[in-house]
Amino acid sequence: MNRTEETAGTVVQGKKQINQDTKVKVRSIAFVGLFGALSTILMLLRFPLPFLPPFMSFDLSGVMEIMGGFMFGPAAAFMIIVVKILLQLVIQGSFSFGTGELQGLILSSAYVIPALIIYHWEKSKRTAIAGMFVSTLVVSGVAVITNLYLIIPFYVSLFGMTMEDIIAMCTAVNPAVTDVTGMVIMGILPFNLIKYGATSVVTFFVYKRLSKLIRGVINQ
Repeated sequence: MNRTEETAGTVVQGKKQINQDTKVKVRSIAFVGLFGALSTILMLLRFPLPFLPPFMSFDLSGVMEIMGGFMFGPAAAFMIIVVKILLQLVIQGSFSFGTGELQGLILSSAYVIPALIIYHWEKSKRTAIAGMFVSTLVVSGVAVITNLYLIIPFYVSLFGMTMEDIIAMCTAVNPAVTDVTGMVIMGILPFNLIKYGATSVVTFFVYKRLSKLIRGVINQ
């Protein structure tokens, strides 16, 4: 083979590689959109938990967000969160003038970002578990702050309620809750620990098998 033929072969190989890289990127973007749609569906299946604040709903939409982050990186995870919120607005509209959606963006980000930082620092099962454990603690703490200083004050103002009315709603499902401290300790905090703890457990058992399947489709 002469030099001209070698050069031509290199060019052809380079074009094939570019085409393959383009296909991978397009398929990855498609899966990010799909994950966002699935996250929306999981969020629409939300429901309250017994003995916990009735204004808080349990769902597993975070599973798709953090799995997307593990597979495609933090930027992809953020896009999945944004797609979920936008689709929710299209399907249901906003019942809180955007405050609930802002809360969703904050909490989803607080959950996925710490886990992804830890995981991408050293990709292993150990760091994935550690990352989700840390994220569950972080987002639960953030949820306490955002509920006390953002969500609850907003609803109190919007519907002409008082903090006592909010506490009474919690007391109705759990008589042990009689003040703000009780609402935090026996309501907001355990709710989020359960929600994001369950999200982490489901992700742990589903991620490896699903990621292999998806990467196979993307790279074929």
